[in-house]
Amino acid sequence: MKTGRLTIGLLVVVLMAGLIISGCAPEEGAAAKIKLGYVQWACAEASVHLAQAVIMDRLDHDVTVTSLEAGGLYAGIADGDIDAMTTAWLPLTHADYMAQYGDQIDDYGHLYNNARIGLVVPEYVDISSIEELNDHVAQFDGRIVGIDGGAGIMSATEQAIEGYALDLELVESSDMAMTAALADAYMEEEWIVVTGWTPHWKFAEFDLKFLKDPKEIYGGAEDIHVMARQGLSEDAPEVAAFLKNYYLEDYQLGEVIGAIADGAEPLEAAREWLAENEAVVESWLQ
Repeated sequence: MKTGRLTIGLLVVVLMAGLIISGCAPEEGAAAKIKLGYVQWACAEASVHLAQAVIMDRLDHDVTVTSLEAGGLYAGIADGDIDAMTTAWLPLTHADYMAQYGDQIDDYGHLYNNARIGLVVPEYVDISSIEELNDHVAQFDGRIVGIDGGAGIMSATEQAIEGYALDLELVESSDMAMTAALADAYMEEEWIVVTGWTPHWKFAEFDLKFLKDPKEIYGGAEDIHVMARQGLSEDAPEVAAFLKNYYLEDYQLGEVIGAIADGAEPLEAAREWLAENEAVVESWLQ
């Protein structure tokens, strides 16, 4: 009798353990929940929502998209709280973040080539170099209109102010506020200098130029990379494979940036572009 009771008891324990394990284990083929992050820049907003649409609509995974300051975004990927981002500017703009977090994240390669940062003015502004800014401080209202303080371009601009001994104040704002200030000045043909980068829709909307940078503080052309948390390739291999293939030409990214700037909701702008560029999408999903 004791043996029988013991056998039944062991069987119950085994069955209960099996139920607990099966209840806690993820179902085979279950959709992963992917977390994408981005900095509130036009190029980042467009590229991250394109990725969101592909992962949701073609790979059948839930996706959340979160806007973060650049340092927080890198930290989130390194900690595993964020799965990936689509706009790491290398080798200069995000050099400090890569020095801090580079060995804790995976570089999935180029999203976009020949990106550029620097100081930008309307074409009608009659100077061509950063060295000429001090001759027109009053016309520029004594300021350079910047974006969020955590951005690499802001650090580079602080270096430019020191390196060129500029008598202008760098004003923190946001991508949206900076482009609004640029648009207002442009309509009145007033002089304004802003932190600028390509790709960005403002170069299609306005006639603009980069100021020459003879000291090369802003560096040359950069590349935009996709970065992911370590382990994503094992946890969601098809998502990782897509992100490693994800690449955009200048005009392609510009089309989505422009649609969003014209008022389209970002995810819907992304979905509309994807529907019109099926061959591109297929190349990413090979």
